[in-house]
Amino acid sequence: MTLPTAVESAAAVRSGALTAVDATRAALARIERGTGLGAFQVVRAEKALAEAAEVDARIDRPLLPLAGVPIAIKDNIPVAGEPMRDGSAATDSAAQSADHEIVARLRAAGAVVVGITRVPELCVFGTTDSVYGTTRNPWNVKRTSGGSSGGSAAAVASGQVPFAHGNDGMGSVRIPAANCGLFGIKPGSGLVPQGIGVDAWLGMSENGALATTVADAALLLSVMAGRPELAFPVIPSRPLRIAIAAGEPSALVSLDPEWRRGLVETAAALRAAGHSVNDVKFPYDLNPLPLLARWFAGTATDAEGLDPAKLERRVRVHARLGRLARRTGLLKAAPVDRLRATVHNFFADYDLLLTPTLAQPGPLAENWHERGWWANIVSNIRYAPYPSTWNLLGWPAASIPAGWHATAQVPLAVQIVAEPQPDGAGEALILSLATHLEQLCPWPRIAPGFSES
Repeated sequence: MTLPTAVESAAAVRSGALTAVDATRAALARIERGTGLGAFQVVRAEKALAEAAEVDARIDRPLLPLAGVPIAIKDNIPVAGEPMRDGSAATDSAAQSADHEIVARLRAAGAVVVGITRVPELCVFGTTDSVYGTTRNPWNVKRTSGGSSGGSAAAVASGQVPFAHGNDGMGSVRIPAANCGLFGIKPGSGLVPQGIGVDAWLGMSENGALATTVADAALLLSVMAGRPELAFPVIPSRPLRIAIAAGEPSALVSLDPEWRRGLVETAAALRAAGHSVNDVKFPYDLNPLPLLARWFAGTATDAEGLDPAKLERRVRVHARLGRLARRTGLLKAAPVDRLRATVHNFFADYDLLLTPTLAQPGPLAENWHERGWWANIVSNIRYAPYPSTWNLLGWPAASIPAGWHATAQVPLAVQIVAEPQPDGAGEALILSLATHLEQLCPWPRIAPGFSES
């Protein structure tokens, strides 16, 4: 039997055709079968079944948007009664006293938290491995699932849960979504409560959604944002003006021909569907320091109070550079404001921008947490340079599947970016185009070998 989507599962529980307990029990069985992927840090089997029974007993069950849907939460926001390790042996093993606001919203909507997913230490890097283990890509277990929401992506791409929470400070939803053949969306600033680490990496990090369908991601985002209207994306009612930017954002980056092909074929499908599609040169900032300084400084803030001896060597170096960035005044707002003005002017002629999500296939799932800082930095910059600009600016962006890399044996993906608008209209525009692309260029929902329940 084909695995139900989150939309289908919630509808079945609301109608009484399925119980939340049965949906949760099935998810726990799939999690057990997928243990070798290393997606979960904590599996809440008994607690989840008890919470599912509570959903079944709720008088308002027929009205719950996420009625009985199993969901996974990334291990860097609080889930009451569970430790929040953030991928680190240096963090406190004590249980969290209360749910994060978005976890509370998800539970109020009827979702059942079946587990907490793995991350790299302090969510710094684009591969998910740590002292707790390595998370692998369900499409090709030799390769990484990406990071830092790599556990969430592996859990969804293998069908262990229909959708999952992630968050994204330098691409950490879009990178694993691209690696694992999922739709993943990072909202713009202010749509979804943050509460990630100490200061959400100076505001760059946002809570987002990973799912196998656009509709599932839209449903999850709508609940986290408290914007029910986002749950019902439709294809655009008019042709959109779409910019296609295949150029590399840095001289250190070389775009893999297969990743370029994914973008070219997506552009061709959109042209054939009637959209106005133009190849452009996007005005990337040639100075990486404003972005890198915030990445370093956010890590330094999150590492304060933790025992340095228990931190990975690569993270210690990252945090040290963050402290240096603060002392030397590299966190000024002016360079970011100038870039925002430039990009705003660029978008005067376009509704949406499409780029590759990644420049290269995700690296092999080696023990990156045991390697040095420089090796990790070079790997991250070369393979995943496209997402981070939109964290710096606080703009909404998503990754959507775009074919198959036959050599690396992993999915391809393109990134969709919109200018932020009031009340989530930018996110709605991304979801609208993504819904159209899903119709034009459908993708397999679940990795081979995991598609049956």
